[in-house]
Amino acid sequence: MRPLRIALTKGRLEEKTVELFERIGYDCTKVREKGRKLILPVGSGEIEVVLAKAADVLTYVEHGVCDMGVVGKDTILEHGGHFFEVLDLGFGRCRFALAAPSGCDFYAGYAAKTIASKYPNVARRFFEGKNMDIRVIRIEGSVELAPLLGLSDGIVDIVETGTTLKENGLAVVEDIVPISARLIVNAASMKLRKQEIEALTEKMEAEIAKKA
Repeated sequence: MRPLRIALTKGRLEEKTVELFERIGYDCTKVREKGRKLILPVGSGEIEVVLAKAADVLTYVEHGVCDMGVVGKDTILEHGGHFFEVLDLGFGRCRFALAAPSGCDFYAGYAAKTIASKYPNVARRFFEGKNMDIRVIRIEGSVELAPLLGLSDGIVDIVETGTTLKENGLAVVEDIVPISARLIVNAASMKLRKQEIEALTEKMEAEIAKKA
């Protein structure tokens, strides 16, 4: 049987997951010295790490080429998918928020609002919950530019400290939902490799609880 394969979101979530693996006793030397490799062994080879972009982590887990994955709740909320979300890993904490130019009353008036976001599905669902008529424009880069250029009335984006918003003359109007890294599991793997997955998940959960 092949190693238990876990897809990690490249960057900060990858780093934090590797730290967590090391704390529960796995040797992650190969991952730390990865060079350009994207598939790497962990421990004595019983686990294999796959490094991918966030949205691709969902795809690899959903299609079963990876048994498990670590991805931000933001990506799960935006893209959805068929898999089990089994553990809040507690790192990568931030939040989705609605922001608009400082000092303006975002909810004033009756005209339909225009919202810029990298997360159009999250934005639409949020305003549907308020029965508000909005237009969503997808932005790939610095979403803070949109209201500054008059393209949108506000933005829906990930906020950590709020410093970037403040520096660009924007302020949080309303928090939408908290975000953190999550452990997800492929539905078939959950049945076929239940013992291995539960054993790893329990170790991770116990370690997270120590730091809580």
